[in-house]
Amino acid sequence: MAQVLGLGGIFFKSKDRKALTEWYGKWLNIPVDVQGYVSLIPDSLPNGSYSVWGPFKQDTGYFEPSSKEFMINLIVDDLKQALAQVVEGGAELSGAPEQTEYGRYGWFIDPDGNKVELWQPSGIIPGQS
Repeated sequence: MAQVLGLGGIFFKSKDRKALTEWYGKWLNIPVDVQGYVSLIPDSLPNGSYSVWGPFKQDTGYFEPSSKEFMINLIVDDLKQALAQVVEGGAELSGAPEQTEYGRYGWFIDPDGNKVELWQPSGIIPGQS
């Protein structure tokens, strides 16, 4: 059975992402990268993975088909199995899985209508977590 290994990120809509990230940088000393995201690498996460705090533009379509203002990303040890498990549990897949330089991604809509992104980082081989 596939399992979640950590929180890959919290993504949310912002009216002014530049101003918001600057505010968090100033008042909470959060290190923001050039793309406007914060990458945190706790020791407890698998190699090649990290957690992201990421404001998106207010008009982003990335969270669709969910109407929610946010999306979470969960790090998994086996994307294919994890997607099969959530479908068995009644979730609806949202788009086809994708391969990137960072690993494999897949999306589903949970029973409350939240879009969830699952991420299997490149360095994780299913069955070896």
